[in-house]
Amino acid sequence: MLDESLFSHQRQRLTAQVPVISMTPSSGETVHEMATAILARAPARFALAGVSMGGIVALEIWRQTRDRVSHLALISTTPLPDHPQRRLIRDAQVARALNGELHDVLIESMKPLYLGRRARSDRKLLDRILHMGLTLGAEVFRRQSSALQSRPDSRDTLPSIDCPALVLCGGEDAICPLELHVDTSRRIPRADLVVLAECGHLPTLERPEAVSHHLQSLLERT
Repeated sequence: MLDESLFSHQRQRLTAQVPVISMTPSSGETVHEMATAILARAPARFALAGVSMGGIVALEIWRQTRDRVSHLALISTTPLPDHPQRRLIRDAQVARALNGELHDVLIESMKPLYLGRRARSDRKLLDRILHMGLTLGAEVFRRQSSALQSRPDSRDTLPSIDCPALVLCGGEDAICPLELHVDTSRRIPRADLVVLAECGHLPTLERPEAVSHHLQSLLERT
């Protein structure tokens, strides 16, 4: 439930070096369909970065057309399938969202978990995240929740990623904890692991300059 402005700092920083395109995974009912929709708009060859669900879709893009991906950054991303208990929670959230309670769902269930301790009192940032979710709306929330529920186990995909790769996370990520990123980076042959202090699940918003720096460093790898 985050739109292209999730990468606003990275677009400003990297545009001087490379053309930058941002896309929201909002078309389709599955991760496979969302990846296919993004590939239809993507250049013939590109470096790819995804945050959270965007990283899950990025792994599917790699499976579909790895020859088109020159570099890969997985930020705050899990390769694991959805937990059965989490699927039930998503069903309840979707029902509330479609019943006109998306505002409450976003506040109660998401914002407190998304940010590190320092950013949780940043009212401007909290309002920005809420605005993105409300703008995308309940139907996108339903589609994204459905796609996350049925997402594949991507652990077997990780060893096939042979391009320069970056696994980046916040040290205070409560949704995809540090040990998950450590395991992910170990499974990818050419992955660098970066852990940002005082940062939660949304590094591109919480530590934008650091993320832009590390993405730029990734692009400089051959």
